[in-house]
Amino acid sequence: RRLSRRPAVTLLDVFQQHARRRPRRALLRFQDRVYTFEDLERQSNRAAWALSGRLGLRGGRTVAVLLPNEPAYVWTWLALAKLGCPMACLNTNVRGRALRHALQAAQATLLLAS
Repeated sequence: RRLSRRPAVTLLDVFQQHARRRPRRALLRFQDRVYTFEDLERQSNRAAWALSGRLGLRGGRTVAVLLPNEPAYVWTWLALAKLGCPMACLNTNVRGRALRHALQAAQATLLLAS
């Protein structure tokens, strides 16, 4: 039902709604640290600002992301969604020809990696 609405309700919309209603509620636990909705909202805003302000990234440009499973992956995804940039998720275990193929298939204009 949510997708049939115009405009469609996205995962970013749901996240931001929760961030407004429950900013201090735990969202993500990684190793010894707990991240709240407010933490991820703040970090994703900072990342979006850096990507657009410093790198000139604009909506519609595909970005390949090669990050391990860590909190930065989540706020990077949120930042790209806020900017309107599709994200091509690349497996950090892929190397060589398979990685080259994935990058070519994604047709990304930018690669973010750790």
